[in-house]
Amino acid sequence: MAGVSSLDIATPQGPARAHLHLPAGVAPGADGRTRVPGALVLGHGAGGGVGAPDLLAVTAAATGLGLAVALVEQPYRVAGKRVGPRGPALDEAWTAVVAHLRTHALDAPLVTGGRSAGARTACRTALATGAVGVLCLAFPTQPPGRPDAPSRLPELEAAGVPVLVVQGRTDPYGTPAAAPTRTVVPVPGDHSLKKDTGSVAAAVTTWLPTVLPLP
Repeated sequence: MAGVSSLDIATPQGPARAHLHLPAGVAPGADGRTRVPGALVLGHGAGGGVGAPDLLAVTAAATGLGLAVALVEQPYRVAGKRVGPRGPALDEAWTAVVAHLRTHALDAPLVTGGRSAGARTACRTALATGAVGVLCLAFPTQPPGRPDAPSRLPELEAAGVPVLVVQGRTDPYGTPAAAPTRTVVPVPGDHSLKKDTGSVAAAVTTWLPTVLPLP
């Protein structure tokens, strides 16, 4: 069974919390850092938490491959708030969390990502955090019923690293097109990605060896 621990991390937006899931039989070294072939750092959606079914399915799949996973709660969630701040504040906190994990907890190449709003944050900060790839679960490309609202597609385009988008076939936010550095995998279900978490995990398991040095 994978080991799990929680770590509170100071950020300019207040304390965030990372829940570290380690593969079975793996423990931190004397310096507190865990050495694995790679690690995922994943954030939650705007109104949800790190217990979302798709996040948990991906965590189980990744630790089964010998990877570490950090599920990150943004400061507003740690403070008990349901509504988060705007993008720049989320990005600032996220960047601080990833930097702390690199320095104090994880000695590994990192894939960042998350579901919905967490995926957007990871795309906007991928280059700043030194991510080798971005995992987007249910990327909210276009707000439903708001054709006048700006598309979030430019955030995907600007990630600057390989991206995997796992999108429900009936997601009201739409599905972005594939691109040379962007893999898009449609799976059964809507924006929640709850209908078939096995397909979500399978898509991620197939993609991860393309960006991380797995055995």
